[in-house]
Amino acid sequence: MIGVVAIGRNEGERLRVCLESALRASPHVVYVDSGSTDGSVAMAKQLGVHVVELDLTIPFTAARARNAGFAKLVEIGPDVEFVQFVDGDCEIVAGWVERAVSECSAKPQAAVVCGRRRERFPEASIYNKLCDIEWNTPVGKARACGGDALIRVKGFQQVGGYNPTIIAGEEPEMCVRLRGAGWEIWRIDADMTLHDAAMTKFSQWWKRSFRAGHAFAEGFAMHGAPPERHNAQQLRSVWIWGLALPVVCLIVTIMLCLIAPRWAWIGSMVALLYPLQMIRIAMRKRSWSYGYFTVFGKFPQLLGMLKYHRSRARGERSALIEYKSGAAASAAK
Repeated sequence: MIGVVAIGRNEGERLRVCLESALRASPHVVYVDSGSTDGSVAMAKQLGVHVVELDLTIPFTAARARNAGFAKLVEIGPDVEFVQFVDGDCEIVAGWVERAVSECSAKPQAAVVCGRRRERFPEASIYNKLCDIEWNTPVGKARACGGDALIRVKGFQQVGGYNPTIIAGEEPEMCVRLRGAGWEIWRIDADMTLHDAAMTKFSQWWKRSFRAGHAFAEGFAMHGAPPERHNAQQLRSVWIWGLALPVVCLIVTIMLCLIAPRWAWIGSMVALLYPLQMIRIAMRKRSWSYGYFTVFGKFPQLLGMLKYHRSRARGERSALIEYKSGAAASAAK
């Protein structure tokens, strides 16, 4: 038996498209709503899917929503073997679930099978295009998946599902635990979902990058010790490009201004490493915009990391970081 769990908040017509695609994949569909005010719950019920409305007094997270949806799914279908998780702003591509189940069944140790998530409107903005490039990851055995993925129930239950306290990066964190338990994560060469990022403003891109930095820091705090070293590479990159190089550039310039003013310009030469890094990434991804925003994104990511550490030092729990607003806001990604 195969089931689908969709999560969202105020996704409007995009949720209808999502749920209709889910119903084409399976009659067993659960929608988890995180406090929508746009009639999403009524629409979902009208389509005939099972609806779970999260308690408004408990902080929302996508992880919490997915866990609640999974619990409802196994309640209505105790024999379910595979669950397709999908965000409410995504449409499941026809034939994907059957292909994923076939791949997962052929690999007994596979707990997760994911495919290509594509941006529905990549030309609507440079930020949408960046998402589409970002999601084009290598095919084969992987270390993690995203929010859209087919997951084996047995593996999900063995590790206790998603960590409901994590506000971002909950999928890679769960995959760490799955791999630690002997399971595998696979990405196959097949279209999986169409995503509507609806990201048209620089401020949205900045918040999304800020959230990524927060996720890097939190994931490292949980699983950064050897041998896993979860998110260690990402953190190292952010510290170097977002903080270390600017500080070195500033210190060298100040010292030269004091010691040998005529050579002070040499300090600024350190900054040339940034365009060189942008070019290197752009050549690899075949996108100049991706190269630029990947390097520039280290700065909001650094702020997100610092936000995590400040909240942790104060014993506070970070609030959900959303890059969408109004009708476009979602507990999903």
